[in-house]
Amino acid sequence: MRRLRAIDLTYGAVFVCLMAIGANITVWFPILAVPIGGTSVPLSLQTFFAILAGFMLGKRLGSLSMLTYLLLGTAGVPIFAGLEGGPFALISPTGGFIISFIFVAYFVGLIAEWYKSPSILIYTVAAIIGLLINYGLGVSYMYIAMNTWLELTISYSIAWIGMIPFLIKDAILSIVAATFMVNITKRLPLLWQRA
Repeated sequence: MRRLRAIDLTYGAVFVCLMAIGANITVWFPILAVPIGGTSVPLSLQTFFAILAGFMLGKRLGSLSMLTYLLLGTAGVPIFAGLEGGPFALISPTGGFIISFIFVAYFVGLIAEWYKSPSILIYTVAAIIGLLINYGLGVSYMYIAMNTWLELTISYSIAWIGMIPFLIKDAILSIVAATFMVNITKRLPLLWQRA
């Protein structure tokens, strides 16, 4: 395993910044918040950027950049959705989605690295697998959080039904990410392909 270079850290930092921007697009465009119950849930581009981190940085650096995002936000830097930061964000119902970004980037990067020259099909399959990891962990965590420490009784199917608008949006963005990768790999080598 090669050591991380300064350029690797720079690329990782770029994706930490993209995650922070993607988490907070509703700060600049409040119309992108979806009212659910008595609150509004912001739409974000986090899943999109976590998938791109795996594609462009590879499994190791992509997951490290997502871990850095999680650690900075947990330490109190207001980079999570709604400009929130601190450990409470991880124990909130959406904390599982934040945690899942590490696994999304890792497994998407793993699939992309497995194939030396991935096709649109491989990129799409990898992006959909990343999306399933994101929602599998995120919705399961949300269900547990709501039924245990928030003491709200909801069924697992209701938790999934509530996430359908976000799942549709992220499925579309996953396909956009796969299409984007096919075009970008024609123009520049990916970071993990450089020795």
